[in-house]
Amino acid sequence: MRFAMPFLFLASAATADDATIEDATARHDGGDWTFSVTLAHGDTGWDDYADGWRVVTADGTVLGTRMLLHPHVNEQPFTRSLGGVSVPESVDEIFIEASTNTNGWGAVRFPLTLK
Repeated sequence: MRFAMPFLFLASAATADDATIEDATARHDGGDWTFSVTLAHGDTGWDDYADGWRVVTADGTVLGTRMLLHPHVNEQPFTRSLGGVSVPESVDEIFIEASTNTNGWGAVRFPLTLK
């Protein structure tokens, strides 16, 4: 049994996956922006769920973060919005990054051109 325990931990880590950003939109509200992001993730409950997304510039500057405070087990994919995001006028493309409570911020960025 002493050899089985490490494999149990490896198996649970291997099943954790990053959240997928399925879609994102941006709306200019005068001076600020509102972003709506659709995520999909195999939420299983409090032990593994998509827990946020953020708006970043090409150089990684975080412009806004939308935390998700609970699992969405029976609501997949799901869309949440974040308003009041200030984007410098010189920025014409941003990126959305998603996070899970097991893996943290994923490496995949969703590009979004601002119009």
